[in-house]
Amino acid sequence: MRKLNLDAFVGRLARTGAEIEKELDALLTKQPRQGELARPARLMEAMRYGALGGGKRLRPFLVVSTAAAFGCAGAGPRRVGAAIELVHAYSLIHDDLPAMDDDDLRRGRATVHRAFDEATAILAGDGLLTLAFEALADPATGLDAELRATLCGGLARAAGLAGMVGGQMLDIAAETATRPLDASAIELLQALKTGAILRFSVVAGALVAGAPAPARAALDRYGQAIGAAFQIADDLLDAEGDAGAMGKRVGKDAERNKATFVAALGIEGARAKRDELVDEAIAAVDEAGLDAAGDVLRDTARFVAARRS
Repeated sequence: MRKLNLDAFVGRLARTGAEIEKELDALLTKQPRQGELARPARLMEAMRYGALGGGKRLRPFLVVSTAAAFGCAGAGPRRVGAAIELVHAYSLIHDDLPAMDDDDLRRGRATVHRAFDEATAILAGDGLLTLAFEALADPATGLDAELRATLCGGLARAAGLAGMVGGQMLDIAAETATRPLDASAIELLQALKTGAILRFSVVAGALVAGAPAPARAALDRYGQAIGAAFQIADDLLDAEGDAGAMGKRVGKDAERNKATFVAALGIEGARAKRDELVDEAIAAVDEAGLDAAGDVLRDTARFVAARRS
């Protein structure tokens, strides 16, 4: 079995991340774009603070790598990946708010509501979310109109009621539940809150590349498995990780009675579940008919389990 070369993979992730950073920087220019009357300076500063200069850019990496597995590269996958990253950045800003997780530290620096103020943080998140759909819908994305509409619809579903927002609501409700959630309820919560956007990132890459329907179906299963594995790995890092390495407070899941697989299954049980999901993801890449072209996706699944931050 192929083993993960962690240094090589992290280098590849960083190179793609640098390309996505350029896309994000261009989308978040301080100068008004054609058709805009203004871009308020403080709002732009907060949006840029929340979206630029940090993070692994795993979601856009999945878009770019999935498209590349089918021979599609260039500005289209990068732009789609950047749009998804804008949604992710918005979610982190809102997640950190006092009414949500009430965190003061993100990626080793003050959260947006601490660096600015709560009202500006809320508006910065709103601005990033709406800019994501503007970027996807724009002909500058380089994709035909029908595909752009499909991507907008898919991202809206992954980010909204039946995706990330719905999962956040379930997460909030679980904190005050009279009894702990069972494994199936936790699986649903995490599939919505974290998994939906990661899953869509994979599907989006396949759509941009024009992958055949059977391959898209297999990669949808890959995205589902990697999304679940990522969240369990995150829960394990919160339980066992170091705040300095993580760049944020750890141990807060237990403090807030969060519904996690660590809470339901224990450390060893959660590790076993994570590894099982990684195996499922790798098998799905094989089912998609991707031989060596799918190695980056297989390595991404392995990285999810191996990461330390």
